[in-house]
Amino acid sequence: MTPWLVVLLDLLGTFAFAISGATLGVRKRLDFFGVMVLAFAAATAGGIARDTLLGATPPIALADWRYLAVSAVAGVTVFFGYEQVERMRNPVQLFDAVGLSLFAVTGAAKALAFGLGGTGAVLLGMLSGIGGGIVRDVLVAEVPAVLHRELYAVAAGAGAACVVGGVALGFRPGPAMVAGAALCFVLRFLAIRRGWQLPVARKPGE
Repeated sequence: MTPWLVVLLDLLGTFAFAISGATLGVRKRLDFFGVMVLAFAAATAGGIARDTLLGATPPIALADWRYLAVSAVAGVTVFFGYEQVERMRNPVQLFDAVGLSLFAVTGAAKALAFGLGGTGAVLLGMLSGIGGGIVRDVLVAEVPAVLHRELYAVAAGAGAACVVGGVALGFRPGPAMVAGAALCFVLRFLAIRRGWQLPVARKPGE
């Protein structure tokens, strides 16, 4: 395992999720503190859940100042540069897809490094990916995207499975993580663009 690569991807995912959280916060007309809280919660919730379940305490997002700093930079950037961020097409979904991809693969890789089996690593990778988005949406009283949007948790699971499968086949963790992140992002991006989703529950008569 290459710890520096895991940390690098973790920080990139933190920044991406923080951007998505802060953007949603501005859309909901939260004040500066609210936007910063939403940025930090979206950026770190998945990683905190991952580390807590692995027994890697205190969670790195709380022990390493860089995670707070990255979240703060993202939050301030969005708060004062919201118009520029919104010029991108669907910035919340775009940065959410990036964060989802990176956290899914780092979660799976860290789980393997801590001796978790393949199935557990895939599930923990999925949890790492979707955790930040769930907390972000709940804080602004929205139904979490994972429960109703296009291939969200499925994409995270596919990325995590790519890491686990690649390592099991003898590939180095680094390339497996890059491939897994790319797979997750492409699946999520195409699902957004083309409306791919799992069957939706319907009431009788609908």
